[in-house]
Amino acid sequence: LFLLHYLQITGSGKMLVTAVGVNSQTGIIFMLLGAGEEDQGKKKDEGNAEMQPLNSDGEPKKKKANPPKEKSVLQGKLTKLAVQIGRAGLFMSLLTVIILITRFAIDTFAVQGLSPTTECVPIYIQFLVKYLIIGVTVLVVAVPEGLPLAVTISLAYSVKKMMKDNNLVRHLDACETMGNATAICSDKTGTLTMNQMTVVQAHIAGQYYKKMPQPDLIPPNILDLLVRGIAINSAYTTKIMPPEKEGGLPRQVGNKTECALLGLIVNLRRDYQSIRNEVPEERFIKVYTFNSIRKCMSTVVRNHDGGYRMFCKGAPDILLKNCSKILSASGEAIAMKPQVRADLEKNVIKSMSSEGLRTICLAYRDFPPTEEEPNWENEPQIFSGLTFISVVGIEDPVRPEVPDAIKKCQKAGITVRMVTGDNIDTARAIATKCGILPPGSDYLCLESKEFNRRIHNERGEIEQQRFDNIWPTLRVLARSSPMDKHTLVKGIIDSTVVKQRQVVAVTGDGTNDGPALKKADVGFAMGIAGTDVAKEASDIILTDDNFSSIVKAVMWGRNIYDSISKFLQFQLTVNVVAVIVAFTGACITQDSPLKAVQMLWVNLIMDTFASLALATEPPTEALLQRSPYGRNKPLISYTMMKNILGHAIYQLTVIFTLLFVGEQLFDIDSGRDAPLHSPPSEHYTIVFNTFVLMQIFNEFNARKIHGERNVFEGVFRNPIFCFIILGTVLVQVIIVEFGGKAFSCTKLTIDQWLWCIFLGVGSLLWGQLVSSIPSRWLKVMKARCRGKHKEQISEDELEYKDEIDHTEIELRRGQMLWCRSLNRIQTQIRVVNAFRDRVSPLESLETPESRSSIHNFMNDPEFRIEDADPQIPLIDEVDGEDEAPTKRNSIYIPPPLTGLTTLPPLDGARPALIPLNSAGLPPCPGSPLHSLETSL
Repeated sequence: LFLLHYLQITGSGKMLVTAVGVNSQTGIIFMLLGAGEEDQGKKKDEGNAEMQPLNSDGEPKKKKANPPKEKSVLQGKLTKLAVQIGRAGLFMSLLTVIILITRFAIDTFAVQGLSPTTECVPIYIQFLVKYLIIGVTVLVVAVPEGLPLAVTISLAYSVKKMMKDNNLVRHLDACETMGNATAICSDKTGTLTMNQMTVVQAHIAGQYYKKMPQPDLIPPNILDLLVRGIAINSAYTTKIMPPEKEGGLPRQVGNKTECALLGLIVNLRRDYQSIRNEVPEERFIKVYTFNSIRKCMSTVVRNHDGGYRMFCKGAPDILLKNCSKILSASGEAIAMKPQVRADLEKNVIKSMSSEGLRTICLAYRDFPPTEEEPNWENEPQIFSGLTFISVVGIEDPVRPEVPDAIKKCQKAGITVRMVTGDNIDTARAIATKCGILPPGSDYLCLESKEFNRRIHNERGEIEQQRFDNIWPTLRVLARSSPMDKHTLVKGIIDSTVVKQRQVVAVTGDGTNDGPALKKADVGFAMGIAGTDVAKEASDIILTDDNFSSIVKAVMWGRNIYDSISKFLQFQLTVNVVAVIVAFTGACITQDSPLKAVQMLWVNLIMDTFASLALATEPPTEALLQRSPYGRNKPLISYTMMKNILGHAIYQLTVIFTLLFVGEQLFDIDSGRDAPLHSPPSEHYTIVFNTFVLMQIFNEFNARKIHGERNVFEGVFRNPIFCFIILGTVLVQVIIVEFGGKAFSCTKLTIDQWLWCIFLGVGSLLWGQLVSSIPSRWLKVMKARCRGKHKEQISEDELEYKDEIDHTEIELRRGQMLWCRSLNRIQTQIRVVNAFRDRVSPLESLETPESRSSIHNFMNDPEFRIEDADPQIPLIDEVDGEDEAPTKRNSIYIPPPLTGLTTLPPLDGARPALIPLNSAGLPPCPGSPLHSLETSL
């Protein structure tokens, strides 16, 4: 049999490989394609032109251009932002040149009354060239040409680091897409589990063994059938090999389920290889290979009496229905009664499945010798009348790191679904162990038949509306086929039941998983157990087949997004300040405070160096504590906008102060009125040096985009950032001290350097103040600018659920601690009064002294109950004693009770439970009430 392209066969066999790599047909084609791409830009000779196919006019056909590849979400957002910034920069540069030329013309010809003579033309040209250089400089600084570089650096750095985390990235855009993943459809075996299967339970000869029995307890004829059935009815390439290291586990080679059964033979102290040598594969009469429809494997061999024996193994729900006999404790084959079958299904198979064990049924059938050979193609007749041997439970332990990885995914807003071929009970048990199904949850677990019944209409077509009623709560899909996985992935992606389109990642290892891997936004193929077809269809290959590696891919994907956001936050701050300073200075002083060479140095800092420093930040666990970025979420968040505007205000204030009153502050000559070719001034050198140092220190602030206060956290984990900061400072010192006229700088004194450094460090201090401003205020201001009142602002406008605002979190935490502390003080005063006066703790608070105690204690920590001022009430005055106070910050005092009394909470704080005896007296010292923390 010669295998050709697109030829599909089933079964098993041996092949002789005649060529691999570049010597195979596929390799030759790839080599030709590669050579064609290399020669694409070269002029083709006449011989190549003659070999090209001709069209109807006798001319060579032109090669059709490949359609442009669709940009990823992040690339699309960056392209749009770059175009907007570029247009704004072009407008500002043109406006700057127009204003400079207009002001020069008015000042020269209208105010001074000079005439445009021939002798003055060279001078006018010099001024014109100077203004054009200023305009071009503004344009160069404004255009974010460092954005593509930052994306490329971040992707290249991430791909290299992801290799160490067992993620082989085949398509670069998959890294960024994985950061937006909202759902993961994962296989079970080998991905969530260790794929080291062992038989741990069995039902043999009418006995259910929770632990595997010794071979002496099994009847000899049953043991012989069990061992021969496993040894023969398995792929002969499946083997149990000795451990590589002394004391290690035996190595499993081949199908893991069959390895577990062969391991059972080894534990029963039998030799399966001797049986295989006795019955080689050439003596097989018929082999029914396992497939998703048959769900069992059977092998037919000839007996010594001329008859045939067929060994079967497969899913119990399939084989048990075809069994008409069962081997009893004595080893005899007796009729299987319906009650016995029901008992096996309920008390054995279901019990094993509920513990997460994969159940395999073993059976056989003898065909007596006849003149005519049975019709092996008539499968319904062949597979009837089986004799039940055993049901074994195979344990595939959950990987130790998987439950924690799934918990991280759930915290990150990613829904994990398990798609497996096991039965529903086993799948549910494994999903519970992994954490996919939390205890007490009402998520759906469906088998393939029920899943397809619910999503198909009467005409057998899939309805999206029916599908949308299922998938949000579906967590486990059992007895599924590769087509079911493709249907699930496609349905989730096409769904519009949620506002943000779902970004789905899927794992696969088989050839039939190719369509699902292609359809998914990100396809993960197994590097160990995966086929070449699955790997070719995937975006990322898991080199260790481990689910925890997918979580690391999520972290790197989100880190790419955050790295670009950090770079944008830094670059836009520099852009805003540099453009405004250049524009304002040029319009007021007819000269830019920052010269062209200086602006190019600033451009190098904010583009090349910043992209290297900020785009190589390593990921942290904090990335998994927020929801995924949506496809429609703006690239610049409100927190980033707050940071950009806040730091721009500080830098502009410092620069304009130095520009217009700096000569008075430092007692130096002004550089504003310097002639055209005058030497560099100390004034403008201080402006330039302070501006650069502010950018260097602001680069630390740019490392945090969610309002975190500690901007130095993890800074030493990024050596590239530290090296660039030190290198930038060193080059800046050299430029200022030794740059001279080339950089329009002059040497500064020690005092001037210290002031420049102080103003630069001020960016860090100012950053703490900016971080204290809640981002919510910006959202309210933006909405009010549109004419909306606070009551008309929706929650979606006020706060993105996927945006972390640490300032808001700190404010809420402070409010909670305030309420808790006030409640503790209240309870402490009640307890002190109760022990002092031997009365009910509730009655002790009703005195004027106790009513003012909390107020006095909050103002004076040394305050005592005896010093209470009865004129300062804590609660509001009400008309009647039984009326409850109506104000929110009041304390309600109920009448004294006995038994278990609940003290009402203060402002939503947790109520305190105080047990009282029948006399209403508090417990004696030493009881739980004696401890303040216990009473809370």
